[in-house]
Amino acid sequence: MLRVLSVLLMTAIASPVVAAPVATATTTKAPATAGPGTAAVKQANETISALLKQKAPAGSKEEKELAAKVTSSVRGFLDIDQLGKRAMVDNWDKLTKAQQEQFQQLLRALIEDNYVRGLRANLSYEVEYVGESQDKDGNTIVQTKVKTQRKGRPYTIAIDYVLVKEGSTMRAFDVRTDGVGLVENYRAMFNKIMAKDGFDGLIAKMKKKQAASGS
Repeated sequence: MLRVLSVLLMTAIASPVVAAPVATATTTKAPATAGPGTAAVKQANETISALLKQKAPAGSKEEKELAAKVTSSVRGFLDIDQLGKRAMVDNWDKLTKAQQEQFQQLLRALIEDNYVRGLRANLSYEVEYVGESQDKDGNTIVQTKVKTQRKGRPYTIAIDYVLVKEGSTMRAFDVRTDGVGLVENYRAMFNKIMAKDGFDGLIAKMKKKQAASGS
């Protein structure tokens, strides 16, 4: 799976155990009329990119401090709890409060850990902020294009961020890559696992992924 973007790039059909792509942008281009959503995405992206460029020795105190800053920045922009709840919408009310909290805790840990691993990544690409609009539910859609290379050839990916305003802050709860959203993708996978193995089976798979990633 192509690993692209920073904080907001949770693209691609990641496993329900959550593999969120991470990297650092080299340049960005904003549209002539950028709205508050575009500004929020751009700011978050640049903040995370700047942190990911600060390489530190693996396992060092400096790396742990950087990891903490990355995690904090991710939490500030990406509403993982909302993403998880929407992805589990078909089963959410069937879970106890304790199960809901266990699921959200694991989901946050897996996604945030993947971004932290971006501290050791080194990819270059260009982000173009194409436009901003509102959907029928009142969410803000920020459209971008990521220009990178695949196997030595130019490669462009369309990435849309779905944001909702929380007070004076705008946060993303979904990321759509070439039209396919994380919420939609996770929902299909979570439903499949829940139908076959139940909640305990889903948690077991998530914990296995967590152990494998060393989080």
